[in-house]
This record gives sequence, C-alpha cells and structure tokens, in this order.
Amino acid sequence: MNQYDLLIIGAGPGGYVAAIRAAQLGMKTAIVESRETLGGTCLNVGCIPSKALLDSSELYARVRDESAGHGITFSGLSFDLSRMMARKTAVVGKLTAGVEGLMKTNGVDVYRGTGRIVDARTVEVSGHGRAGVADGVAPAGPAGAPSAGNPDGALWSGATPAQTLRGERLLLATGSAPVELPILPFDGKRIISSTQALELTTVPERLLIVGAGVIGLELGSVYARLGSRVTVVEVLPRILAGWDGGVAKLVYRELQTQGIEFRLSTKVTGARIERDGVTLLADPSPVDGDVVMVAVGRRPRLDTVNIEAIAPATERGRIVVDADYQTTVPGVYAIGDIVAGPMLAHKAEEEGIAVAERMAGIAGHVNYDIIPNVLYTWPEAASVGKSAEELQAEGRAYRTGTFPFAANGRALAMEATAGSVTILACEKTDRVLGAHIVGPWASDLIAEIAAVMEFGGSAEDIARTTHAHPTLSEAVKEAALGVDGRMIHARNRQKRRIKR
Repeated sequence: MNQYDLLIIGAGPGGYVAAIRAAQLGMKTAIVESRETLGGTCLNVGCIPSKALLDSSELYARVRDESAGHGITFSGLSFDLSRMMARKTAVVGKLTAGVEGLMKTNGVDVYRGTGRIVDARTVEVSGHGRAGVADGVAPAGPAGAPSAGNPDGALWSGATPAQTLRGERLLLATGSAPVELPILPFDGKRIISSTQALELTTVPERLLIVGAGVIGLELGSVYARLGSRVTVVEVLPRILAGWDGGVAKLVYRELQTQGIEFRLSTKVTGARIERDGVTLLADPSPVDGDVVMVAVGRRPRLDTVNIEAIAPATERGRIVVDADYQTTVPGVYAIGDIVAGPMLAHKAEEEGIAVAERMAGIAGHVNYDIIPNVLYTWPEAASVGKSAEELQAEGRAYRTGTFPFAANGRALAMEATAGSVTILACEKTDRVLGAHIVGPWASDLIAEIAAVMEFGGSAEDIARTTHAHPTLSEAVKEAALGVDGRMIHARNRQKRRIKR
C-alpha cells in the first residue's frame, strides 16, 4: 500500500494545480485520473479545444469578410474541417503533455484509473474503469471519442490491476460533466452534447442549440462562421443569464448581425428524430434542424468515486466545505466544480493553490468577488465584480463610465469597433465595484481592472495610470475617466464634479 501526505482524485485545473503547489510545499503527493491524459475537461474537451476551434473559425471568417477592406484579394477561399480538428487535437496534446511533464518535475505520482473511495484515508484505483462511466452510462464509441453514452470524451485504454492508496488528506477535484436533459437524451448523431460538438466531421447545414449561455454561444459562433444556419433556443427572455444586462444586449445584437438566429422565451419539450433531420419540439413553435446541441449547463461529477463511503454534506448537488475547503468529513477536502461558485477553470486553479497552502499553514485564499467571467465569441465579452443590476438591487450608489471601442484608435485600425468598456465605481469612495467589456480582446483587458479591484483601487487609479498609445487598453483608461465625467475622446454621460 502506497502512503502519501495528500491524495487527489481528479487531474483537472483544480487537481493538478493543487498537486503542484502541495509538492512545492513539501508534501508527498499523488493524483488519480481516469483519462489517459491529464488536464481534465478543460484541457481535453472544454476550454482549450473550443478556443482552438474559435480561433480557426474566426481567422477564416475575418479573411473572408474583412480582407478586401485591407486591400487583400484572393479567389477560392475554403476551409478543411478535418485539418481544423487536427490542429485542435495537436494543441490539446501539447498542453496535456505539458501537465504530464509538470507532474514529473514536481515529483507527483500519477495513477491512471477510476479512483474509488474506501474511507476518508483510502482510495482504490481500478484500471477496470472505462470511458463513459463518469456520465453514468456505458461507452458507445472508441476511447477518447465523444459519443452517445460518452459525452465528455473520457479516455481509458484498458484494465490494470487495482491499487490501494492511502493519504493523510484526501482532496476531491472530480469536476463536472454536461447536463443531459431527459427530454433530449444524447444519441451522438442528431442530439449531441457540447463535448461532442468539438468532434463533428461535417458542418451541419442547420444547427440548433438549446441554451444561450457561454458554451452554446461560443460553439454556435464556430459553426455559424463555417456556414451553419445556427438557431439558439432559450427558455429565458434574454441570453447570458447572470451577466450584466448591458453586456447581454450588446452580444445579442452582434451575434445577430453575424447570422445567428435566436428563439427566446421558448420552452423545449422534446425532439422528433427524422430520417433527414430533427425537429425540436418547443412552445410556442417547433424548430427544424439537422443537429441539436444541448448546452444547458454542467453538473458536478460525484457519481464515480463512491462518495457514499464518506457521505460529506452536500447542498444543491455540491459538496459543502469550510474556509479551508475541508468537507464535513475531517481530512477530506473538495474544490472546483463540485463545490459552490462558478464552474470556471481559473476558479478551480485558485482553489487548488489555496487548499494546498491552507494544508501547509499558509494563509491561502480566493477572492470570490473578483473572479472574471469571459465569453470568447467575437467580439469577446468579459465581466468582473458587480453588475449594474446587482448594485441597484443592493441599493448601492454608484457612478458609471462607458467608453466605446468605436472611438479607440487601435480598435479602428483593427476594424474591431463593436462594443465598449464600462466601469462601475462607488459614489462615495470611487472604489471600482465592477467592470464589463464587450469588444476585441476583452478577455485580456479585464485583467487590469481585476488587479485594481484586488488592491481595493479606484477608478481614479486607472484614470491616472499612463496607458500606451495606440492600444485597446486606452479604452479602459477612458472608461475610468468617464466615471468622473471627464473622458477625453468621447462624449461624457455625466458632468465632472469639481470639488472646491
């Protein structure tokens, strides 16, 4: 029996980062993973492959739609979906191999197989686990290929003898899986998960997407750029539930101009599979398509580890943890998608660092009020902190500065003028309470504002910081100036208040 200071189940962004930090802090650490490759959903079938396809499809669409304006002409532009997919797979391979190398560099032992909890200190690793069991159903395709019954593309190559591991502490980081609706069961052909959408061999002529959240909009963008007639069906009267309303409206407008159709306030009741397509049964009216992608969210993945053996307290399907990420079972910890908070890779990573440091007696922490959220469509969207709706509901007085990318020189040179930067600051203290960006490289621009918020900074701090010209970041500076009604390169919505 192998003995460790820390035993981790799950090698996704939370688990593998926790393993690295724990090893750095001197803990003898082991990690158990059911896939053949490390990195979890994010690296294998989530964040990374979807962004690779977004970049490929965006490059194709921009060349097709914008090159003439730059004086670049050509004939016979086309794309090869199989090569796009191969590039995506290569990117994933480089990153998962990189994580493997990090485990070796830091002295973390890796066990491949299904980790089954025996008690709070013991885990049995069985090589008899196979693709698909994480989703509660048997696999229906080759290892690694998302398919009916294996919507998350889990990998396993074969059986190996079971091994028993013991750890002074046990950390659960098992992540999440796509939600499968009983009325729309995945069949891998006509009705697919978001994971399976990453492996399509042809571009659907008509793609129906159930769910207007981040995953649905991103993958809808990929296939719309490649020629699909994309229709997004959403039960709510708006897209991007939980995001700032202004951001949602801007994204909705921009995606419509790109040809994506929306059926909002539409309740899906089922699907009728036909020989040449599928009809999505919905109220008020059905929608016809060739493929339906269900993207209504993800569920915590706890059904493969024999969680009943320790029975930690749960709330709304997630494990309850304290400030040290310890569950109600002493010595057992949990992080990532299986605990409260947004299901985001960077949130899990920060928790992985914090839990290892807490175990070592270091004051690790995660500021849950300052976790950026990003949508990787084009234009991108990014938010951090409070939305205007949240501040209004709380009765907090605030001021707003909004600067359009249409007035930014770099954005104009890039022909990427859609969107704006909005900063919300406290009426009394000027402390930045939230920021919302729709525009080019919003995913990168949001980091500056998050850093200022982390230090309790003000809009004035951003406004007084010199930003290089010409850059997109100047839009952030101008929005900060706008909080005080003194933008230079755009009309101010409010007058500057001069204190005498």
